[in-house]
This record gives sequence, C-alpha cells and structure tokens, in this order.
Amino acid sequence: MRFEPPLIQGTFQKRYKRFFTDIEHKGEVITAHCPNTGSMMGLKDEGAPCLFSTTDDPKRKLKHTLQMIKSAESWVGVNTGLPNKLVVELFQESPLDHWQDYDAFQSEVKINSNSRIDLVFWSTKDHNVKKWNPKNLQPPMRLIEIKNVTLAEDGVAMFPDAVTTRGQKHLEELMHFKDLGFDCEMIFVIQRTDCTSFAPARHIDSNYADKLALASQKGVKITALSCSLTPREVKLLPKQIPIQL
Repeated sequence: MRFEPPLIQGTFQKRYKRFFTDIEHKGEVITAHCPNTGSMMGLKDEGAPCLFSTTDDPKRKLKHTLQMIKSAESWVGVNTGLPNKLVVELFQESPLDHWQDYDAFQSEVKINSNSRIDLVFWSTKDHNVKKWNPKNLQPPMRLIEIKNVTLAEDGVAMFPDAVTTRGQKHLEELMHFKDLGFDCEMIFVIQRTDCTSFAPARHIDSNYADKLALASQKGVKITALSCSLTPREVKLLPKQIPIQL
C-alpha cells in the first residue's frame, strides 16, 4: 500500500483521549487522529520520531493521521485500518500457498446478528457468487480474522497489548465455524521489521493465549506475517514467520 503523498516525519509528543495525538512538526504542535484502539504499549515515548499523513478532505475535522512511530530498531505501523487492506493486496498480488485454490473475496462479512468477519475467500468453481449476501456464507470457504501487531519483546512480536475480550470472542467464532466445515484462519499482521517470530502475549492476556492454542488444536490456521515499512509504502511480505504457541 503506497502513501500518496509520502508520509511526513514529525516528533511524537503524547497520545490522549484514545484517538488523539500531538505531533511536533517544524516548530508547531499539531493534533492528529490516532487510528489505534490498543494500548500501543512501548510506543508512546515523548520525543520519538513518527510519520503522519495529511488530507484535504473537508469532512475531516483532523487533517493529519498518525501512521508510524519509530522504536529503537524499527518503524512500527500503528494504523489498525491498514492490515485488512494489506491482506487483500497480498491475496491479489502474491497469494500464500494455502490461498491458491481461492479466486474471490469479500471483506467485512456479517456472520451473525452481532459479528462480522474481516475477510472471506472462496473459489468461483464452488460458489457462483455474483453479488454477495449473507446466504452465500457456506462451506467450502475460508473465514479470516486479522489483527494488527505492534508489540515486540526481544525480537518476538506479540499480541495483544492489552486484555481483549473482543479478540477472545473472535477466536471462539473461528472455532465455531471450523466445526461447521469452514476453513478458518487467524492472521497476525506485524507492522514492524525487527521480529523473527510471533507469540501470544500470555503475560498480558492468558485467556487469549489459551484460546489461540486451542483454536490451533482445533484446526484454525494461525498465520503471522511481517511488513516492510517506509514513508512511501507499507507492504505485507508473503513469507510466514515462526509461531510459538
């Protein structure tokens, strides 16, 4: 995914009210949107270099959006709106081996009265779907949930960075649909370049770690992918990294 125009570098000042951040740029402090619902543990040091985008959209109250913060070893992408787009881009340009049988997709699919799944893949040989509707949701299809990963310790990418009952529910839903005959997958998009493996953050949310291990045992595919990040582009790399459950 390319940034047009390229991202602008500033200096991170603080994050507050969850979705606001102050950035110093050319001697001026600007308020930018922070597109991250997590704790951003380890990424809120005052004075850290950061990258932000701008928009001329008259409907936007905040014209700037925080995109990356520099850790000691890597730029770290904090925009949780990007991973779904990055996975779709990878599917279209360089699909993973276990995606090879699929040639169609739909994002944000309603799976019950309270939930949506991030992504569904299917083969048009199995489903002649011209216009998506909830009745199309039937196996064989691959249901995919996607999480953005920013936390890292000693070269190990970790999720979550705060207790997540919502994330636990997503794992329960994947296991449920696996029992119904769907192929199910949890993808962790690691928006940093300094990690060589992935593990659940058991010290932060042991229930999530237990459910992730159980989901793997039940046949849910667990995939961890890292990114390359520059002020011009974020790109999801097709090589899976080792997972420590």
